[in-house]
Amino acid sequence: MSEGSRSSAQGARGDVTFQAGEREVRVLFTNRALADVERRLGRGIVAVIQDMSQGDAGITETVQILQAGMEAARRDAREPGPAVQANQAFDVMDAAGFATVLEAVMAAISDVLSYGVDDEGADPNL
Repeated sequence: MSEGSRSSAQGARGDVTFQAGEREVRVLFTNRALADVERRLGRGIVAVIQDMSQGDAGITETVQILQAGMEAARRDAREPGPAVQANQAFDVMDAAGFATVLEAVMAAISDVLSYGVDDEGADPNL
């Protein structure tokens, strides 16, 4: 798994690429993408990430998060075509494995949620 650019000029972004069989899959999370995840799951992203870190992540929920991250990456790359569908996210999970997908989405989401916090945990904007 590799991490994409974390330039501060790009703002709060979590960009991770991982292998799913023969292909590389990129997931991107921004605040807008996380809002999409919240809409899809019907609950806040902090609760979702807490459940994931405690081992309470389900396959359906993880696929919905993966789908949102893949779609945000597709839009960011300006790739033409229809939106990423759940079946495509399931295909990626089948090829990469649940643990790999979970690790990738958690890393990317963590980057967004921790944006703006310096190394000592203080918000530099205060």
